[in-house]
Amino acid sequence: MDKLKRVLSGRDAEEPSGLAEAIDATSLGWGTRVKGFIACFAIGCLCSILGSCMLWIPRKGLVLFAVFYTLGNIASIGSTMFLMGPMKQLKRMFEPTRFIATVVMLVSI
Repeated sequence: MDKLKRVLSGRDAEEPSGLAEAIDATSLGWGTRVKGFIACFAIGCLCSILGSCMLWIPRKGLVLFAVFYTLGNIASIGSTMFLMGPMKQLKRMFEPTRFIATVVMLVSI
């Protein structure tokens, strides 16, 4: 479990003790990260489902669908940032093998 925590938090290799203390002092605890992930992911799923339900409302349904579905996707993507951190998430999203998929997804949003 400790190995999984180190990989997801971006600390694969051991760091010098001073730097490790500074990172631990400024970062969220593992329990807080998991709670943030679950909350943000649940909000994202709820917004996406709500957006799909709003699609059937006459006249403004399409606009409401677009707004809620977009917010749901952004929240769901943002939820993974709690687990691995924003910079590592962005680095992984823009790796050469994922670059095209990331750009298409962001343009679609």
